[in-house]
Amino acid sequence: MPGVPAEPDMSSTQPRPVYVIGAGPGGLAVAAALRARGVRAVVVEKSDGVGASWRGHYARLHLHTTRRLSALPGLAIPRRFGRWVSRDDVVRYLEKYAEFHELELVTGVEVTRIERAPAAAGAGDGAGDGGGDGDGAAAGEGPGWLLHASGGRVLAGRAVVVATGFNHTPRLPDWPGRDTYTGALAHAAAYRDPKPYEGRDVLVVGAGNTGAEIAVDLAEGGAARVRLAVRTAPHIVRRSTAGWPAQRTGILVRRLPVRLVDRLGALTAKVSVPDLTAYGLPRPESGLYSRVRQGAIPVQDVGLIAAVRAGTVEPVAAVEAFDGAEVVLADGSRITPDAVVAATGYRRGLEGLIGHLDVLDERGRPLAHGRRTPAQAPGLYFTGFTNPISGMFREMALDAEKIAKALARRLGVRAEARRAAAHLPDTGLRPVDPPA
Repeated sequence: MPGVPAEPDMSSTQPRPVYVIGAGPGGLAVAAALRARGVRAVVVEKSDGVGASWRGHYARLHLHTTRRLSALPGLAIPRRFGRWVSRDDVVRYLEKYAEFHELELVTGVEVTRIERAPAAAGAGDGAGDGGGDGDGAAAGEGPGWLLHASGGRVLAGRAVVVATGFNHTPRLPDWPGRDTYTGALAHAAAYRDPKPYEGRDVLVVGAGNTGAEIAVDLAEGGAARVRLAVRTAPHIVRRSTAGWPAQRTGILVRRLPVRLVDRLGALTAKVSVPDLTAYGLPRPESGLYSRVRQGAIPVQDVGLIAAVRAGTVEPVAAVEAFDGAEVVLADGSRITPDAVVAATGYRRGLEGLIGHLDVLDERGRPLAHGRRTPAQAPGLYFTGFTNPISGMFREMALDAEKIAKALARRLGVRAEARRAAAHLPDTGLRPVDPPA
């Protein structure tokens, strides 16, 4: 068993930490990977604990990716959690992950704006401050960043990793007449379980993974009638076929030509997924991977196919408007559900935080991702803002290692600091405290 390493001189080697915004899986993974490389990382989380997004998901939810392929760097997911890890076990894993890696975590503090720190007198940005893949040396570290946070705090960091989550801000379409609807209307973010909907007629809007699973949950949980409003027919895949998970296929094909994957997907669907056209859910016209490249992930079947064939979930046309108690559908028909659950997606919600830095595209998504940092904002990194078919947890784990490697090189962290990082002492100074 190795001896206890000498305490590193925190005051001289790293006067400012790297701040990681968000204590979800992406943020925790980056913080652990940075710590393993000797870079001090402080995770700032606006809620009161890790995994806030996962805590708020509906109770039925499980990872659609396997336990083995969903672990974050440095800690396996326990075998007892099963192959498809439940919502509650994901939260337990994230809690254990933060504890195991002894991460510096500040909760109850919300970062509201990030901006470049003013350059010190006589200090230039240096050659390494030009963005790209973030591999500049310490001499090009630049002036760093200022984070404006709740309580009037201003935090100074050497670099910033934004990991606030793919599903950040619920998006509820502004349907005509929405405010006139006399039934109960809620976004899927507020859905927890089917109990409040027992004996009621419910319309679920949106046929993505969330909408499909909530529809099945309602049908199995006692709703009197469940309809699923579909604008564009989704690709449906089996979560696992003969023991082979769909995720592994996603990993294998993601680098192949789009047309080839589209053809392979069509052939696989004909063999493994029944044609549901007669039930109002036709096969998609566009290819599976073409849709993925547009941001539409296939629906993994966790009961939808059986529910549609049994008639307990009824596909209907997309929602066009509301009119009092009625919902007007795209085919001109009108229905009168007691409640509507809108599984209509999320926005990244980054505009207020970094919109002024010109690092977002027209849809509000970061222009750079993983180890790459925007040319106009060197030292600013992003993770967890894509939804790949190879699995989000897996990709965040890979991104964490890439970001940590790039940042260690940019900041000039030496190998001896990396070895000492395994047992960093508690300095007693909390990141949100003013300097003494």
